[in-house]
Amino acid sequence: MARVAVVTGGTRGIGRAICESLREEGFTVVANYAGNEEKARAFTDETGIAAYKFDVGSFEDAQAGCQKIADEVGPIDVLVNNAGITRDGTLAKMSQEDWDDVMRVNLGGCFNMAKACFDHMKSQKWGRIVNIGSINGQAGQYGQVNYAAAKSGIHGFTKALAQEGARYGITVNAIAPGYIDTDMVAAVPDTVLEKIVAQIPVGRLGRAEEIARGVRFLASEDGAFITGSTLSINGGQHMY
Repeated sequence: MARVAVVTGGTRGIGRAICESLREEGFTVVANYAGNEEKARAFTDETGIAAYKFDVGSFEDAQAGCQKIADEVGPIDVLVNNAGITRDGTLAKMSQEDWDDVMRVNLGGCFNMAKACFDHMKSQKWGRIVNIGSINGQAGQYGQVNYAAAKSGIHGFTKALAQEGARYGITVNAIAPGYIDTDMVAAVPDTVLEKIVAQIPVGRLGRAEEIARGVRFLASEDGAFITGSTLSINGGQHMY
């Protein structure tokens, strides 16, 4: 029976590419999404991959959502924590709500989902957790103290949880994407985008499929001896 993989924020952009890549690897894939039901339906229609709506930033919702997936699809063997939001602004202009929302979803979501999946992984002595961090969690970014703090926290969370999971055959790793050609980046003004690309040694934006291939490797048997690591996929923009 195929192992079950769940990708949070999985119906668009990087998340969708991860879903499709894991399915090619032979996993039974389930996507999670938070709000856009129209795009989630289109995703399922186009890919045949089931999408479950729940808020990963809520401990109760994550527990209930993962239990529903376990009941309807099967226990979760691979978890990809990809869901994330932005509420950008300088510290002077950032509200406490902006801070709390980003920390709740981006970092809290990793805890909530791992908590919901870890016991099963321990019991079967096999599991894969891949957390999607960010170049901005490594290098920082002006106007993103909340996002950078949450993503940096993901990298620390990854290293600590990897130590807990190793004896049970559970690997826990992170991927830190650079600037990827997604809808969010496409919305950046051309003049700003040109400056971003000028800072990338390979001279282009990354592709969602390139992040997905990294996740696919870490989730496979080929990645069994890699844990507690952060794979930077950023075109050389930040060598860390």
